[in-house]
Amino acid sequence: MTIQYKSIKELNEMLNNKDISPTELLDETFQLIDEHKDLNAFVTLNKEGSYKAAKELDSKDAFSSLEGIPIAQKDLFCTKDILTTCGSKMLSNFVPPYTATAIENLEKAGCLSVGKTNMDEFAMGSSNETSFYGNVLNPWNKDFVPGGSSGGSAAAVAAGIVAAASGTDTGGSIRQPASLCGISGLKPTYGRISRWGMIAFASSLDQAGPMARTVEDCALLLNEMCSYDKKDTTSLNVEIPDFTHNLNNEIKNKKIGIVKEFDLSKLDQNVVKNFESSLDQLKKLGAEIVEVSIPNISLSVPTYYVIAPAECSSNLSRYDGVKYGFRTDNITDLENLYINSRTEGFGEEVKRRILIGTYVLSAGFYDAYYKKAQQVRRLIKNDFDNAFKEVDVIVSPTTRGPAFAAGSKSGDPIQMYLEDLFTIPANLAGLPAMSIPSGFENNMPLGLQIIGNHLDESTVLQVGHNFQVNTDFHNQNPSKGVS
Repeated sequence: MTIQYKSIKELNEMLNNKDISPTELLDETFQLIDEHKDLNAFVTLNKEGSYKAAKELDSKDAFSSLEGIPIAQKDLFCTKDILTTCGSKMLSNFVPPYTATAIENLEKAGCLSVGKTNMDEFAMGSSNETSFYGNVLNPWNKDFVPGGSSGGSAAAVAAGIVAAASGTDTGGSIRQPASLCGISGLKPTYGRISRWGMIAFASSLDQAGPMARTVEDCALLLNEMCSYDKKDTTSLNVEIPDFTHNLNNEIKNKKIGIVKEFDLSKLDQNVVKNFESSLDQLKKLGAEIVEVSIPNISLSVPTYYVIAPAECSSNLSRYDGVKYGFRTDNITDLENLYINSRTEGFGEEVKRRILIGTYVLSAGFYDAYYKKAQQVRRLIKNDFDNAFKEVDVIVSPTTRGPAFAAGSKSGDPIQMYLEDLFTIPANLAGLPAMSIPSGFENNMPLGLQIIGNHLDESTVLQVGHNFQVNTDFHNQNPSKGVS
């Protein structure tokens, strides 16, 4: 294969050098999808639509950065006339009449949407084991999970099937699978990318973002995904910079924060050593490492698991078996229709979170749980604001360790929730954050998380790109193993 494991930039050079045409690029992409179907990374393919778009580009003499590039779309984004399931039986027959703004933006830039990727049901999960369509497998070791909820997107990029994919991140669902699959993934500032057409999990936390082989590719994708959208009341009407502009600027004298309250001693020592090696690399590039205090960061996980289920309980109340989606055949009356449709249509993890959310929003418990969680969330945001008065970015491990064996944590929800320990704080504070490959443990990828100040994706990308230019972790792939 000439295209497997190629970056967007490399594919763009191939197109402009006439080494390959957009249609030939698609031919090889769909061949790769077929060869790697055991990964279960895709739910639905879009051959007809992508070939139609590719043929319109075949006659071009020059291609802009994303024109003709095959890309996979997480099955949480509505796509006109293409099945959109959100990994759930509840939406297994849902074909939207419109396309999400973020996907529309990518397609206007010339991307070829080849299909919809598998995911944890309604984006609820950290291992891609809650999907109605079965587990996604990690290309580095098929006995291990790829992370979630954007596991299908991460696996498709890691396996070299596509150069890039869209993802969404509510508590780490771009960064965590990016880390476990050895790719780069960015969650932008909340509101940077329109949420219109994204199937909602927790509306104050959900954010779309790019997943790709390199930081530079993420910057190219982010340039096109961002836009102000009147249809989304949380969309930010702010200037959108060229996110590639500062990538090659050196990071000498940049202040990089490490969080005093993160107790790394409880992590696997190989993960700690890898993080320390990453800090050494940043120091070699001229950055200054500064310890910062975020006093309330230890409350992030419990805060998240009050707020996110509360919002999920409200958002998922629309799935009642009446208007669209799955409807039970076991109907005796209207109440029975609601109960049986939701009982049969939702998986166990989704039901668990709906029940938690309904409980914390109920009369008598709202003040004790939901209101209190929102107050703590504000404290965490204030802590980050204070920390960013001292540093340019904050770094940490992305996850507590490398990918874990499938089934090893699915019976213990608390252990699964703790997989998002390092990623959740950025969502609560609405801050940009990304994961980049930083090394390996037992031949499985590890990630470095970089958190930036509000609307400062450019610095996050700059630090990440400088790290990648001076390391080789992002160039490793499952076919050749770790070198």
